[in-house]
Amino acid sequence: MLYNNHMPLSLEQKALQEQPLPSKIFLQGQAGTGKTTAGTLWLKKLLDSGIPAHEILIVIPQRTLAQPYLECLRDETVLAHSLVTTLTLGGLARRMVDLFWPLVSREIGVAKPNLPPQFLTLETAQYYMSYIVRPLIEKEGYFESLIINRNRIYSQILDNINKAAIVGFDYTEIGDRLKASWVGDIEQFHIYDDVQSCVNRFRNFCLENNLLDFSLQVEVFIKHLWSSPLCHNYLVRSYRHLIVDNLEEDTPVCHDILREWLPDFDSALLIFDQGAGYRFFLGADIASGYSLRKECDSIFQFEENLVNEPCITHLKSGLEHAILSLQGGSRKGIRIPYDAIKDSIQSPEENPKYFPVMVHWVANQVANLITAGTPPGEIVVLAPFMPDVLRFYLSNQFDELGIPHQSHRPSRSLRDEPTTQTLLTLATVAFQDWEMLPKRINLAFALMQVIEGLDLVRAQLLTAYVYDARSGEFPLKTFEVVPGEIRDRVTYQVGKRYDHLRDWLESNAPQNTNRLDFFLNHLFGEVLSQPGYGFHNNLDSGNTIANLIESIQKFRWAIGPQLPAEMFTIGREYVQMVQDGIIAAQYVHEWERQDSNSVLISPAYTFLINNQPVDYQFWLDIGSPSWYQRLNQPLTQPYVLSRNWVEGDLWDSEDELAHAHETLRRLTLGLLHRCRKKVFIGMSELDVRGFENRGLLIRLIQHVLQSAKRQSR
Repeated sequence: MLYNNHMPLSLEQKALQEQPLPSKIFLQGQAGTGKTTAGTLWLKKLLDSGIPAHEILIVIPQRTLAQPYLECLRDETVLAHSLVTTLTLGGLARRMVDLFWPLVSREIGVAKPNLPPQFLTLETAQYYMSYIVRPLIEKEGYFESLIINRNRIYSQILDNINKAAIVGFDYTEIGDRLKASWVGDIEQFHIYDDVQSCVNRFRNFCLENNLLDFSLQVEVFIKHLWSSPLCHNYLVRSYRHLIVDNLEEDTPVCHDILREWLPDFDSALLIFDQGAGYRFFLGADIASGYSLRKECDSIFQFEENLVNEPCITHLKSGLEHAILSLQGGSRKGIRIPYDAIKDSIQSPEENPKYFPVMVHWVANQVANLITAGTPPGEIVVLAPFMPDVLRFYLSNQFDELGIPHQSHRPSRSLRDEPTTQTLLTLATVAFQDWEMLPKRINLAFALMQVIEGLDLVRAQLLTAYVYDARSGEFPLKTFEVVPGEIRDRVTYQVGKRYDHLRDWLESNAPQNTNRLDFFLNHLFGEVLSQPGYGFHNNLDSGNTIANLIESIQKFRWAIGPQLPAEMFTIGREYVQMVQDGIIAAQYVHEWERQDSNSVLISPAYTFLINNQPVDYQFWLDIGSPSWYQRLNQPLTQPYVLSRNWVEGDLWDSEDELAHAHETLRRLTLGLLHRCRKKVFIGMSELDVRGFENRGLLIRLIQHVLQSAKRQSR
């Protein structure tokens, strides 16, 4: 919950605020009890007491989680907003490595210790991984028994090396750890050997070229800088007061650093969300975070839920009891008022067979809520994953009903964004020497997107006459070559806009194709954002293009002057990377710009991490096992690569089932903690892919409803 000057404080929040400074406090409680609000008020208390803003450090596991504190600081009249430091473990590691690079460059084994390091983003790290692994797949038969997308191979190998860094074991042990826990076909052993080989090659490549991915940044900081008196003293002198939020979502090595650092702070507030740990697959360690309570002077427990109405509280109790029974816990019955359960859940009168009917029902219910006075920002539509087809149906339905909406999917690949596809298609036309000229249908789609008044049928007619990929000259001809009757159909106004775009592409393609970000920036600013073109006054497209340009810029910087220029045509390599499905890095301003007056369409975990309660939630596809089953990741295993895994244990079907039940408990209760009034259940007999929906969640909800109904008789 965000800081609000007009929000009345709970008794628990007031008690925390009355604690004297200096204090070191461990604050725990479930979501919805006002812990983050208490954290923002604690920050304000530090500033009001005269503590210099630059002495305050806020540690969060993910940059977006700093938003409540930044919003609180914006209310301050002092310059605290720019002086208070908010950092993740990765951010802290990067700052220290950058600052103390001359101190450690020779120790870590980089080939050019006198040159500065090049810090890799998620995208550039995946690119270099693909640069190393692609030839091994194509020429040496690596991963030949797997049938998965290349980008998933690259991302899972990177995930392994990152896990080694944040859990605290050597990256050379990854393959052995995975093999030691495996129960199944011997072929998997060969896959894990291939993984280890790729990890080793990637690390060697990074050291040879002064490239520091996330894992190497963390390792250098932990092994070389944190133990260095120079770096340690710098941090101790710089920061005297600490606030840590969402402690349960952070990593074991971050907890290790905090444990050693805490005695040096004058004050500390550590905030722990009980029942969370949603970033487990990214290395979050609940037990490690909870152990830090022993390092604090006092422990505060927040119990009062400030979000749920009574009916949602009863629903939480019923679901928690049902899942606890599955896990072998207490089976003693609890009494749940049937009227309360009815008020907390709404579903279609008849279960539809196909998911489009479910989506239509959801859209109508959302429209009814808004008509009745509910602000659109108090409604969220959730699914375990948000595939393109489901997002498309929802968006179309909302558009037809005039419902403002927005969507956010941090794991969405750049290539899945139509705006990205459009701009990169035009770039491949302009730079024909890349030999990546697009297919005719892709160019038609791009022209339809960027030229106002051009539909796909007429765009295909236009490209049939103006596009020649085999001529050896500029592949786009002028509108004059189009026969008269076709020009009439396309219209001369569209033809004029097409000619202007074509002439610009031909004359403005820079000689240095490594400046793709400059090219796209000018293309958008000088043509595509102007009246008559598709991105004029289109803020969503503008934001996507800004992200794309930033991504290309970081990619260009990461190539670095120390790599041989002949190895790369940077623009071409970037386009190839996007076509391979490299996932876009997360951009904080996407979270900052979220419209509070729009319905949010989001994956369930993304909504949880955003940590904002709403009045109404829609849970879609609740018959899907994706609500609790982990993703198929044949190259990694997050449970085995955690600090809590017992060496020598085998991962079997019982472990899989137990963790599926625990995942379902955390996810559903986490969502309900963030719901004020009602949950709408969207279900259909067949899911998006046409499979039957008979998952565990729908059965549990039916069980809770039936139990409450029996008790009411």
